Amino acid sequence: LGRMKPVIVVHGGAGRIFKEREEGCRAGVVRAALRGYALLKQGGSAVDAVEEAVRSMEDDPHFNAGCGSVLNEKGEVEMDAIIMDGKNLDSGAVSAVKCIANPIKLARLVMEKTKHMLLTDHGAHLFAQAMGIPEIPGEKLITERSRERWKKNLEPDSNPEEFQKDLGTVGAVAIDSEGNVACATSTGGLSNKMIGRVGDTACIGSGGYADNHSGATSTTGHGESIMKVVLARLILYHMEQGMSPEVAADTALDYMKTRVGGLGGVIVVNKAGEWAARFSTKQMSWATVKDDNLYYGIHAGEKHIKPVDEALASEREGF
Repeated sequence: LGRMKPVIVVHGGAGRIFKEREEGCRAGVVRAALRGYALLKQGGSAVDAVEEAVRSMEDDPHFNAGCGSVLNEKGEVEMDAIIMDGKNLDSGAVSAVKCIANPIKLARLVMEKTKHMLLTDHGAHLFAQAMGIPEIPGEKLITERSRERWKKNLEPDSNPEEFQKDLGTVGAVAIDSEGNVACATSTGGLSNKMIGRVGDTACIGSGGYADNHSGATSTTGHGESIMKVVLARLILYHMEQGMSPEVAADTALDYMKTRVGGLGGVIVVNKAGEWAARFSTKQMSWATVKDDNLYYGIHAGEKHIKPVDEALASEREGF
């Protein structure tokens, strides 16, 4: 069997990305893609690569995942994450987790160390303790920006929906040299959401799906809409019918928009290593590495290309 050329695609969330945050978002997705790709180049698995890429973005306060997550109605961070291995359809997810830095690591442990697929809230917390995952004070995850936005949304005449526009769910999909695919997605959810609200991210087939027979996808956008159409699985279904990643993504996003009025974004890789990053929102930060070239963008139609070596060099100099 010919070795596959590895590919990684990441997104930093679909929505409206404010001017002053563009650079940080761009740098963040590029860094995540380069980190994931470095693992793939060393012969690492797709699962390792997507976990690493997502962990990198969870640690970056520019994104609504891990540190930088938005706050629920009570002013707390509650996070959701999922990871899936396309080889055997194994998946692990956590929802409504608090006080840990990297929910994606916990999701991976759920996949590998339990017979279950989704642990929530208190149970996820007990499992994290049992696995020796360090607890951090909830405040450590809260940025000034998240707190400001939460306060604004509490005002009687506020419209939290307005602020949902710059969601920063993060995700990654990859194919490794063995031809295995994987996906990972992580989020802080919706600003000022009800306590205990779980969105699409933790739900298999909605927030992400990976199957070696067709490909892998990770989604971002309005969670409730994504769940209604089971967006990630819908895209793979379209690819199974013979559509390219780009056409499959556009078709599914279009259906979500016309059927339930929902906007979002997706990243896709198929089993042949063809990829797409598509969105129906104003913007989505994304980055891809394939054939030692880095591709990235934020606005519709924007696609920069750089050789990986050049990107790594400027990364070391601080982008």
